[in-house]
Amino acid sequence: MKGLHGIIFSYEKENGLRELIENRVHGSVPFGGDYRIIDFILSSMVNAGITDVGVIMHGKCQSLLDHLGSGKSWDLSRNYGGLTLLPAFAYNERSHGDGQFRGRVEALYSVMNYLKSIRQDYVVLSDSDTIINMPLEDVLARHIATGADITAVCTTTPGDGRDTYFRLDGGGRITDTAYSLHTPSGYRCLNIFVLRTELLVQLVTECISRNGYSLRRNILQEMGNRLKLYGYVYDGYAAHISTLQNYYDRSMELLDTGVRGRLFCPERPVYGKENDSPSSYIDPEGGCVNSLVADGCDIQGSVKNCVLFRNVRIEKGANVENCILFKDTVVKRGAVLRGVITDKYVTISENVTLMGHERYPIVISKGATV
Repeated sequence: MKGLHGIIFSYEKENGLRELIENRVHGSVPFGGDYRIIDFILSSMVNAGITDVGVIMHGKCQSLLDHLGSGKSWDLSRNYGGLTLLPAFAYNERSHGDGQFRGRVEALYSVMNYLKSIRQDYVVLSDSDTIINMPLEDVLARHIATGADITAVCTTTPGDGRDTYFRLDGGGRITDTAYSLHTPSGYRCLNIFVLRTELLVQLVTECISRNGYSLRRNILQEMGNRLKLYGYVYDGYAAHISTLQNYYDRSMELLDTGVRGRLFCPERPVYGKENDSPSSYIDPEGGCVNSLVADGCDIQGSVKNCVLFRNVRIEKGANVENCILFKDTVVKRGAVLRGVITDKYVTISENVTLMGHERYPIVISKGATV
């Protein structure tokens, strides 16, 4: 699909993930044992035949830069086009200066020269904090068939009041856009949009000239009567990761084979950064039950209902249940963990007991020893 270009927003937002984004942006948060959140939408783009992707970043993006690298793991390392990392460091100093973009339009304006250089006729815009694996080629085909100015991907699955919601007519046209609802209703927007490249440049330029910075307010709402806005209803697996609680809940969902089957479908593989870790070792005397275990783990204690990332070590006599342990976490002998999320390089000392709950998980910051 040579006519579609990908743009991913991955910059600092409201801190709903607490300690998990102390040293990273949302898109770089580890998920599912062997991935980062951004891997899912990036893989969807690659599986749809997109060969050029720009990632707009701002703030604590070193982790994301290290993860994406040249784009080789996604077949986006190319002499012409491919993956382009757009860390818009200078923009904040010449605008409002509060450390964050105010909205997607403002983020797009910060890379206007890049937008004008796009060689494809159409652009797909997406946030990086949604876990989704969808056929973007179908969205483009629907966009062209309806003659839409903008096609927004949405779902019937409910979210919360902070999300954007649409009302659609019988033909799929968006008749109303609302957000910050006390009682959410309608089709929930998944923050994935397809539109012509030329129109994108025009809309961004117009909004900025009027001090508009928000895609959903200044374009979807204010221009709703002027533009042909259509919804593409997608009811496959889609999870917006905006809080620590929904991060924990969505991670635990992956222990269900049905959920994993919906997200990791063979016709659209999910790609992550390549690694050279050896196979994991699981001591049969320790016991590992109903858990996702990445490569390089050494499990000699008891593990139940957990998601373990690469190179996690559980020593003999340790007992871990309902936990998410990031890369290179070490749980010493006699330690007992329940409902705990550890960031990278955490060490849990001998005989320590940490009792969290599925509604109130305990989070241990990167590099800590407890």
